[in-house]
Amino acid sequence: MKIGYIRVSKHEQNEALQRDALKEAGCEKYFNDVMTGSKFERKGLEQLLAFARPGDTVIVWKLDRLGRSLKDPIETLNLLKDRGVDFISLTEKIDTTTPGGKLIFHLMGALAEFERDLIRERTNAGLAAARARGRVGGRPKKLSTNGKVALALRLVEDPHHSIDDICSTLGISRSTLYRYVREAKKASGPSDPPA
Repeated sequence: MKIGYIRVSKHEQNEALQRDALKEAGCEKYFNDVMTGSKFERKGLEQLLAFARPGDTVIVWKLDRLGRSLKDPIETLNLLKDRGVDFISLTEKIDTTTPGGKLIFHLMGALAEFERDLIRERTNAGLAAARARGRVGGRPKKLSTNGKVALALRLVEDPHHSIDDICSTLGISRSTLYRYVREAKKASGPSDPPA
């Protein structure tokens, strides 16, 4: 069975162009999604994947209908391949029922993997350069100065202040306060027993 998948964004709400192209390609059943802004829920695609059986062919008007980045279509095409479902993209002329289409699909997969490796390499190089300049990643400390840490420790030692009051005053959580206390005890080392 030939199954069509249509995806339009809220801006281009007319799906007629895609539906006409898929109808001309011989699709018997259609699934569609409408994307809104940053939300990328693909209920129609999930239904299509649940519906498709080995020997079926999923057809899209354009490859970008399967996702916003190269990674999304590759993942979807791998899912289809694992289930024995073929794929055709009308605009790009990708047809996994032919040897040439399979070759293009594998080249796309290799390019997507290459792109991921490049991104990982650039990220690691950027982190190494930042560390070389003395910058460390992660969330900034809540108590940014030694004076604030010393104040927190004095407040903890004073029995007139509750832990909740200290946390509220300093704008930190109980676990953060306890972590600063633990670190301060480690830094001061074991105390000498009285003589």
